[in-house]
Amino acid sequence: MQQSPTHEVRAVFTDETITVYQAYAARIANPALESGTFVDPFKRDRMTWIKPSFLWMMYRCGWATKTEQERVLAVEMSREGFEWALSHACLSHFDRSRFATEAGWREALRSSPVRVQWDPERDLGLNPLPHRAIQIGLSGPAVDRYVDDWITGIRDVTPLAHAIRRKVADGDLEAARALLPPERVYPLPAEAADRVGPR
Repeated sequence: MQQSPTHEVRAVFTDETITVYQAYAARIANPALESGTFVDPFKRDRMTWIKPSFLWMMYRCGWATKTEQERVLAVEMSREGFEWALSHACLSHFDRSRFATEAGWREALRSSPVRVQWDPERDLGLNPLPHRAIQIGLSGPAVDRYVDDWITGIRDVTPLAHAIRRKVADGDLEAARALLPPERVYPLPAEAADRVGPR
């Protein structure tokens, strides 16, 4: 039996947009929902992490129960922006197939506006799975592009997170699974795959 790839971007996407998730306190989430993008008190000078995997976001925010992560936002962004980000990214770990020296990697990491790391994907129990989910850190000009140009809409999916968590707590995994966003493998362009994919 053929084994599935361990590194794939799985997401909800259309021909034009891809959905990524972020979790914030209400003081950041509410103005963002009203404005359709991130506004003050959101800080552009900090790295902001976007996650296409709903369940990895649930693992990170504890089903929207962790402090400062009580509101989960589904952010629609342009596929053009998403692919630009990956095409300008540097992996957060040293990869000998890409860099001859660790010093060279550190310099690339320092100068890159986008950082990528692959972490174990999660199941409904938030347990690690064999394949990985991508996390994308935006900084500097990438944050400005994200906020000003790439975001096309923001939805509050905190109620969905709570509903799925209740189904899981009740032991009704089939019902919980039916509520999950329908993620599928995202077709990465060659340049983006070369920057962030396995070799």
